[in-house]
Amino acid sequence: MAKAHAHSWEVTDEFWARVEPLVPQPVRDPNKQYLRSTGAGRPPKAPRLVFEAIVYVLRTGCQWKALPSERFGSASAVHQRFMQWSKAGFFESLWKAGLAEYDELEGIAWRWQSIDGGMFKAPLAQEAVGPNPTDRGKKNGSKRHLLVDGRGVPLSLVVTGANAHDVTQIEAVLDAIVVQRPTPKQRRSKHLCADAGYRGKGAMAVILAHGYIPHVVSRKSEAAQKKREPKKKARRWVVEACHGWFNRFRKLLVRYEKLEHTFLALNHLAAAIIALRKIELPVNIIYG
Repeated sequence: MAKAHAHSWEVTDEFWARVEPLVPQPVRDPNKQYLRSTGAGRPPKAPRLVFEAIVYVLRTGCQWKALPSERFGSASAVHQRFMQWSKAGFFESLWKAGLAEYDELEGIAWRWQSIDGGMFKAPLAQEAVGPNPTDRGKKNGSKRHLLVDGRGVPLSLVVTGANAHDVTQIEAVLDAIVVQRPTPKQRRSKHLCADAGYRGKGAMAVILAHGYIPHVVSRKSEAAQKKREPKKKARRWVVEACHGWFNRFRKLLVRYEKLEHTFLALNHLAAAIIALRKIELPVNIIYG
């Protein structure tokens, strides 16, 4: 039974029950004989302990080496397993599974989708990094490009350097949706909301080619509409809210991961948690 007030980094039994079937299993060479002699080292860490350590890092933003050893043991062993799981696509699979459950129980809100990018500092990054045009052109910055459904649940995620303009990534983001949507019966049931950064003939052609009705509105127009109708929110506000949800995971607020695949893995894990948090369940499987 899940605790009523578990910490945000704790993995409840209900959460682990969804994660465990997806954990990559070690691959053994059938042509090799494995011998374990006395004193040959410690046995591998339990997968749940490793996963709890990864969630702890993601939530608290601590360095991998700063993991509490009294709880998780060797931090280097945890990080090594994280790297293995990342390369195996485990975290993206978890995101897909979370979306599948969300779609089954709540239904993905396909009709009104929103797209936007958000920048953040990346002082140690070596891949998917570039000068930040909003931070005096400082060398290291990255950008997260999101496509979300009508409730703000992420459907697509692409990471680039901070110097990659949103409009140049629109096709990559729309092509990277991790779940397949049944073809709508009518075209009017598929709308895409974006700000003025996605204006232009090229972006419009991409939006139309993917079967969307475009709603590209500047912030000035949105502010004027808000003034006329104070209670009405811009439909694309959900994508900005989603970026805010990602920033609640402190490890993602500033990017310290050097490699693109490890940073993407942490983002995929955060996306999975966001999707699962949107499901109305009798027991709160994820707190915070």
